Amino acid sequence: MRSPCAFPLVLTVIAALGCPAAADDAAPHTQNPNPKGYWNQFRGPAGNGTSTSTMLPTRWSETENVTWKTAIPGKAWSSPVVWGKQVWVSNSTEDGKTLSAVGIDLDTGKVVHDVTVFEIAEPQYCHPYNSPASGTPVIEEGRLWVHYGSAGTACLDTSTGRILWSRQDFPCNHHRGPGSSPILFENLLIINFDGYDFQYVVALDKETGRTVWKRNRDINYGSSNGDVKKAYSTPTVIRHAGRLQMIDPSSVATIAYDPRTGDELWKVYHGGFNAAARPLFGHGLVYINLEGGDRLLAVRPDGTGDVTKTHVAWKTMKSTPTRPSQILAGDSFFMVSDGGVVSCLNAATGEQRWTKRLGGPHCASLLHAPSTEYEHGILWIFDENGSARVIEADPKEYREVSENKLDAGCMASPAVAGDSLLVRTKTHLYRLDQKAE
Repeated sequence: MRSPCAFPLVLTVIAALGCPAAADDAAPHTQNPNPKGYWNQFRGPAGNGTSTSTMLPTRWSETENVTWKTAIPGKAWSSPVVWGKQVWVSNSTEDGKTLSAVGIDLDTGKVVHDVTVFEIAEPQYCHPYNSPASGTPVIEEGRLWVHYGSAGTACLDTSTGRILWSRQDFPCNHHRGPGSSPILFENLLIINFDGYDFQYVVALDKETGRTVWKRNRDINYGSSNGDVKKAYSTPTVIRHAGRLQMIDPSSVATIAYDPRTGDELWKVYHGGFNAAARPLFGHGLVYINLEGGDRLLAVRPDGTGDVTKTHVAWKTMKSTPTRPSQILAGDSFFMVSDGGVVSCLNAATGEQRWTKRLGGPHCASLLHAPSTEYEHGILWIFDENGSARVIEADPKEYREVSENKLDAGCMASPAVAGDSLLVRTKTHLYRLDQKAE
C-alpha cells in the first residue's frame, strides 16, 4: 500500500523505481480515487505489486514481528485489500457451498464482519490446487466488491456488511475453479469470464450492478477443446500516447480493449493457456505471461488490429512462472517460477541477467518496495510451504537479505498497509511489522 507521504519521499521513491514522473508509459493508469494509496485491489493501488513504504519488515517468525494473527477458516486464495483501518478478504468453505466476505480491524486483527454473500447448493468442480474464492476483492471508500466467478458477484457496504447488489446470471464453466479478480475503472466494475464453455468480458455499473457492456472474446483458439480456452487473468488499464487501453490476457491471445466501451483496440497471438499473471506496463512495453506458448513476451501497445507480427519486442521461455505475477523495478524485470527459480531480466531486451534456484512451489506474486539501505529496493518472495525470502532487487546478482518461516504457506499474494505486511497463509491472516530495536 502507498502510505501518506511527503513530496520529497515521493521523488525519492520515483527515483528508486527508475520511472519518470507523469509519463504516459511509465506505469499502469489509475483512474479511481485513492489519494492515500491504500492497497485496494489485487497487487496494490497500481496493480503492479509495488509499495512506496521504506519500512516494511524484512525478518519475522511465529514469535517475532507479529502484531497479530487471525484465523481465517475455509479454503480461499484471495489476497487482502485495505481501506483505512479495514482489511477485507473473500472466503469460502472447503466445499464451496458458502461464499463469504470477512472484514478485519487493522489495529487489532479482530473480525468485525463475516458476511455470507452466497449459498451455493451445487458448486462447480474446483481443482484441489485452486479455491472457490481465489479472486481478490476490490475496495473503495464505503464499498467492497467481491467476485467468485460464475457463482456470483456482489457489492457490500463496508460499514455495515450489508449486501447492496448481487449478480448470479453470468454463465461460465470454470472447469477447475475461478481465479480472475475484478478491477474498477471510473464507474465500472470489470470482470473476466474465460471458461471452458464461454469466454467474455463484462463491465458493470459499480453502484447498481447493471451491465454497461459485454464483449465476447474474439480469439481463434485453434481448438474446440474448452480446456485450452480457460484463463484466470486480471486486466490492467494503461494510458499510452494518450490512448486508454485495458490489457486483458486470455488463453492463446491477449486483447487490448477500450475500458469505457469494450471496443477492441489490438490483439496479439502468443499461444499458451491458463493465463493468470497480471500484465505489467513500463518502458513503453506491455509484459504478458502465461503457461505454454511464448510464455513471456513484451509488446509495444501502439498498434491496431492483429499486432502479432509487428509489435512483439521480445519473448522468452526461460524459467517463467505460470501463476506468480512479476515485478518491474527500474530497468529490471524480476520473476519466480512455480518451481522456485528466481530470475532477473533486462526489461528492455528480455536478456537474462541472473537466476537462482530457491526450491519449493510458488503461487504468490512478488512484492517490491524501496529501501533506505539497499539501492534498488527489496523483493519479498513467499512460497507454498511457509518460507519467505527477502532479497535485494539487485540487477547484477542474487543477494539474500533474510529467510523467514511461518507455520503455513501462502497461496495468496501479500498486501501492504502503511509500513505493515499483510500475509494470508492457508490458515491465518498475519500483520507483520518491523519492531523498533
